[in-house]
Amino acid sequence: MTEKIYYFSTNGKAGRTTFGEALLKGLAPDKGLYMPERIPVIAENIRQGMAGKTYSEIAFLVARNLLQGEVDDASLREMVNEAYNFAVPLEKVVDRKYIMRLDQGPTASFKDFAARMMGRLMQYFLKKQNRKMLILTATSGDTGSAIANAFYDLDNIDVVILFPQNEVTSRQRKQMTTLRHNIRIV
Repeated sequence: MTEKIYYFSTNGKAGRTTFGEALLKGLAPDKGLYMPERIPVIAENIRQGMAGKTYSEIAFLVARNLLQGEVDDASLREMVNEAYNFAVPLEKVVDRKYIMRLDQGPTASFKDFAARMMGRLMQYFLKKQNRKMLILTATSGDTGSAIANAFYDLDNIDVVILFPQNEVTSRQRKQMTTLRHNIRIV
């Protein structure tokens, strides 16, 4: 196993931190964005072995490389499989050119991909620290429905989503307002 990756603030006035701490803080104390000190290269044999694997299998290999020493393999595999429990087809355009369909998630938004994994990672680190968190987000469309779906039923996270009444589609409104439990819509 290689060395753990630490994160620094783009404003350069906050100390370096771990992935889990950066994820739960969001912004650095100096209002900068967190960036990794290094991005590890995926070994050639692992890259070659990705051919023919599912999206979730590849996501596990990539995430495992980035989260070195932060999340155990069994937990990471479970999170990835839960986050990407839908087909991610490649459609041939012409010759050897393909399009990856990022509209196949539960809300038909490309935002499902990041939001679902982020929710599970946040839940993992919050559970480890025996903490809860409230997330407040505002939307005029697919961000709200993707976040609502991604964070739905996560025990340590409550979500409040604000949206303008007449500025989201009927589908997006239904995707947000039909969920309950830890999701509140205003």
